[in-house]
Amino acid sequence: MNPDAATLWRAPAWALAVLLAVLGMLGPFSIDTYIPAFAGIGAAIGATPVQMQQTLSAYLFGFAFMNLFHGALADSFGRRPVVLWGLAVFTLASAGCALSQTIGQLVAFRALQGLSTGAGIVVSRAVIRDMFPPAQAQKVMSQVTIYFGVAPAVAPIIGGWLFVHAGWHAIFWFLTAVGAVLFAANARLLPETLHHDHRQPFRARNLLAGYAQLGANPRFLLLALASGVPFNGMFLYVLSAPEFLGTHLQLAPTQFFWFFILSIGGIMGGAWASGRLAGRIAPKTQIRHGFVVMLAVSLLNVAANLLFAPQAWWALPPIAVFGFGWSLMVPVVTLLALDLNPQRRGLASSLQAVIGSTANGIVAGAIAPLVMHSTRLLAITSLLMMGIGLVAWIYVHHRWPEIGRHAAAQVS
Repeated sequence: MNPDAATLWRAPAWALAVLLAVLGMLGPFSIDTYIPAFAGIGAAIGATPVQMQQTLSAYLFGFAFMNLFHGALADSFGRRPVVLWGLAVFTLASAGCALSQTIGQLVAFRALQGLSTGAGIVVSRAVIRDMFPPAQAQKVMSQVTIYFGVAPAVAPIIGGWLFVHAGWHAIFWFLTAVGAVLFAANARLLPETLHHDHRQPFRARNLLAGYAQLGANPRFLLLALASGVPFNGMFLYVLSAPEFLGTHLQLAPTQFFWFFILSIGGIMGGAWASGRLAGRIAPKTQIRHGFVVMLAVSLLNVAANLLFAPQAWWALPPIAVFGFGWSLMVPVVTLLALDLNPQRRGLASSLQAVIGSTANGIVAGAIAPLVMHSTRLLAITSLLMMGIGLVAWIYVHHRWPEIGRHAAAQVS
């Protein structure tokens, strides 16, 4: 961590967590705000459902690609410049989306949004580890997850209201305003947390060497899989929400908010519990608890969907419980992955985000359209997504049993 951390931020830690969480919220906000207007946008600009799906895939793959560089840039030039440039580009890209007249223009500006929003998520993780020792970092990471969880719940409500009352262009003008406000707030409040002695030269050879080192580290790759892929067990339902909620559960659009409230309530509850457990139990014990919760509820969800016709009263709570288990373990796994390479935490955060966001893009562009027509397939696919992360963690647990055994053993 930065040896001058105590002088960089004198306000309470939760205030920094709020600032970083809002940065991280920009990514999911950019996805979930316009989902209620999906069909309306397509009708307005003459785009087919498949073409509209490309606006989501372009965003996610742009997000994944640029994540390769956000962390490396932050390790070389500092955290603040990367965040501010990312927010500036996002603001311009959002305005471009609002002004788009064709599906091609919308896809291009959505891709530009994706290229820029990753800066907030990647850099915020590095800032936390710059500023806090392990146990405190876990608490702050958990607080970030709590605030971060608000975005997917609030964004569809805002997007739906704007679409109904002001048209789809208003959604992207709203995102433009959000980007401008965040730029001003971070320009004023966000400290530079990268110590000058920790800066890395930004050269292609150095960058490739850093990625080669991390890419050849099986512990890092497995931890990245364990933290990033299980999220898709829940994200799959978010992507399939119009079909899952409207067709399968026969809920009216005005009732969709129950799904988001329950899901985000689960995420926020798990993140709160994770923060409370920081420094009290071994990290690997907390990770085990999270995976046990996800495995148990996933199996129950599959069994229920195989035996019964889906109904909202029992089909929605398992997704919330899954979110609880995921957010209970993910702050710990994320910190374990970042601490494998203390001198290149920005780069490590980048590669970790790339793995997770690439999985998100594959699920959004390929898997969700294949399984959203069946609640049974949704439940089974959700279990498989969680299973990939579980297998990765089990291998880490047995191959390197010292990882996460004691909180004090983590690198500061």
